[in-house]
Amino acid sequence: MSNGAAAKRVRVQAPDMSPRASEPEKLPDRERENDRHPVFRAIWYTGNILLILAILFAAYSVVWEYSTRRYLKGFSDAIIPESSSAEEKLESILNWMANGPERLRTGPYVSLPDRDPTDTLNYASLLQVCGSATNAFINLANSESLPARRLLLLDSRRMTSHVVAEVLVGGRWIVVDPAFRTIMRGTDGRALTREELANPGVLASATRGIRGYDPNYTFDHTVHIRLARLRFVGLPLREVLDTLLPGWEDSVALSLILERRSLAALTVGLVLVVLLSVLRFALRWYGEKRLGERPVRIGQQFMRALEAFLDTEG
Repeated sequence: MSNGAAAKRVRVQAPDMSPRASEPEKLPDRERENDRHPVFRAIWYTGNILLILAILFAAYSVVWEYSTRRYLKGFSDAIIPESSSAEEKLESILNWMANGPERLRTGPYVSLPDRDPTDTLNYASLLQVCGSATNAFINLANSESLPARRLLLLDSRRMTSHVVAEVLVGGRWIVVDPAFRTIMRGTDGRALTREELANPGVLASATRGIRGYDPNYTFDHTVHIRLARLRFVGLPLREVLDTLLPGWEDSVALSLILERRSLAALTVGLVLVVLLSVLRFALRWYGEKRLGERPVRIGQQFMRALEAFLDTEG
């Protein structure tokens, strides 16, 4: 065999395109790429999982809040005449609480705070407690488009001594005491506000006919949201909120969130979705700009998983 023929045979056999020859060059590069920033990738995937869980929780909370609203609307429509005035509607709710049908006697432990209107409206024991009675009243009033919020009466130690409700009627926030089933009224029959009830003489006159009313339930010190229970954080937090958001605790929406567990869960779920979405965006930006990473999007991950699941060739 001549030297030319041997050289031609060498040129023909040189390029080896078999998969076995190409694998040693590609696998190490892929492994190095996946292991380049393991901490970032762990945080990225954890954030994605938390975001998915937050979305599922928010969706569940939407269904929960919707069912609670429908329940309250049906309940209020059954006991409140539609054509009544605002004060007549409030009287209808109080009359139902005082003289309604027989209610369940055994139920939630009354010493624990209950913020579920499906409980407070149906258990006699809860309707006897000022906090849960106010919860039932506020939820029914708001379901009839009567803006209502809770009002805490504080004693000299700044501890809650009693809980009542305020309802916006005719541009005035009148005081309703659901525990005693009464609208606070003056000698002329006019509904009173908390500012008017801060006068000891006016309060004494308004409560003279209420059997069992404790004279320590005064309107000298009142709040809508009691942050003192947060110990050392409560008072500084109140000062900050009062400075940045004057009148923040007067919000009807905030009071309703505290009085309805389904609405509180929905609020928490939506806040988590927003925060985790912002965190995911920030992580993606940091990975691409600072680390040279290009995290796989959730949609791409889902499609890859779906393709792997549907792949029948493997």
